[in-house]
Amino acid sequence: MSRVGKHPVEIIEGVSVEIKDSSLIAKGKVGEVSVKLSPLVDVKIEDNKITVSAKDTENKDSRIMWGTTRALINNAVIGAGVGFSKSLELKGVGFKAALKGSTLDLVLGFSHNVEYNLPEGVKAEIVSPTEIKLTSANKELLGLTASEIRAYRVPEPYKGKGVKYKDEYVRRKEGKKK
Repeated sequence: MSRVGKHPVEIIEGVSVEIKDSSLIAKGKVGEVSVKLSPLVDVKIEDNKITVSAKDTENKDSRIMWGTTRALINNAVIGAGVGFSKSLELKGVGFKAALKGSTLDLVLGFSHNVEYNLPEGVKAEIVSPTEIKLTSANKELLGLTASEIRAYRVPEPYKGKGVKYKDEYVRRKEGKKK
């Protein structure tokens, strides 16, 4: 069984953390991230560390939420202080991306351009016409945005065309033989 919940979360320099009602709010130079706290765990802030403990160690749900809550708080602190980023690559003839305000204009081989409105809290940067770098303080929102963009044209295994993560490996298949 994992014991992730036992390790305290260190608060990064430049990040302020406070507990209001049933949520934890981390504010930093990158942004502000809020985490809804489960009623099954106790969260305490002391000496620049956040400790999470299960209220009832005999209850399975309480033990599950113990580690999950600790991981969510860790992501919030890192996101507010440093931030997260994901890079996407466009592979294919004529595939390219452009940024128009907060709208991502993608040419992906359809009869029309795909326009994707970026959610609030996610910033995009066009590194090259075929590479997009997404940054955000919220790890969950960043991953969701990247997966929605990738879903427009998932990489196919024969030619490798599509939108893929920068570090993703597309397993290639052999084509037809004569």
